[in-house]
Amino acid sequence: MRVEIWSDIACPWCYIGKARFEAGLAAFAQRHDAHDVEVVHRSFELDPGAPAATDVPVLDMLAAKYGVSREQAEAMEARVADAAAGEGLAYRSDRIHGNTFDLHRLLHLAKAHGVQDALLGAFYHANFAEARTLADPAVLTETAVAAGVPADEVARVLADPGAYAQEVRADEREAAELGATGVPFFVIDRRYGISGGQPAEVFRQALERAHGDSAVQILPSGDAEVCGDDGCALPGS
Repeated sequence: MRVEIWSDIACPWCYIGKARFEAGLAAFAQRHDAHDVEVVHRSFELDPGAPAATDVPVLDMLAAKYGVSREQAEAMEARVADAAAGEGLAYRSDRIHGNTFDLHRLLHLAKAHGVQDALLGAFYHANFAEARTLADPAVLTETAVAAGVPADEVARVLADPGAYAQEVRADEREAAELGATGVPFFVIDRRYGISGGQPAEVFRQALERAHGDSAVQILPSGDAEVCGDDGCALPGS
C-alpha cells in the first residue's frame, strides 16, 4: 500500500495532520499485511511568491492576509496551538513567514537517501516547535544533516537552485491534476483521496477501506481543517 501526502512545511494543519495520520497508521491492523505501507511526501507551496529571505513574523502575515488585528491573529494561532497540543505537539507563534521552495528541494534529496519522512518531521519541529528561521542555509543544513542527509549533498543542492526544482514542480502539477486545492492532502494507492488534518480514526478507517476495496473515490473531508491559497482553517470554523 502506498500513501502519498501533499503538504507544506509552513502549513500548521500539515504538521498536525502528519501526527494524526501516523496515529491512524499505527492503529491500522493490516499495516503489516499490506506489504508494508510506503509513505511518500509530495511538495505543495502555500505561498510560492514569498521571498526567500524575510523577517516577517507569522502573526503579522496572518493579520494582513485575513484583514484582522494583531490580537485577533494571536487568538487564531492560539486555537491552532490547542489543536496541536491535543496531538502532543509543541507550537510557537513567534515564527517567521517565508518561502519553502528550498525545503521542498531538500526533501526530494532526502527521499533519495531514504530519510524523507525524518527530514519532514525535523523541519516541522524546527518551524513549529522551535520557531527556527528555516530560510537560513545554516539552519537548513544542520537540520538536514541531523536527519541523515550527507552534508556535502545538502551544500550541493542549496548552491544549485535548479537541483530538484523539476521534481517539486512536478509534485505541484500533480496535486492540481488530482484536484487538491489545499493541504494536507492524502492519496492512498491512487484510489482514495483524503483532504485535511482528519482525526486518526478517519485515517485508520480509510486505510482499512483501501486495503479491502478497489474502487476509486474521494472521501468526504467533513470538518477537517486544511490550508489553501486563502489561508488555513481554524478549529471549529
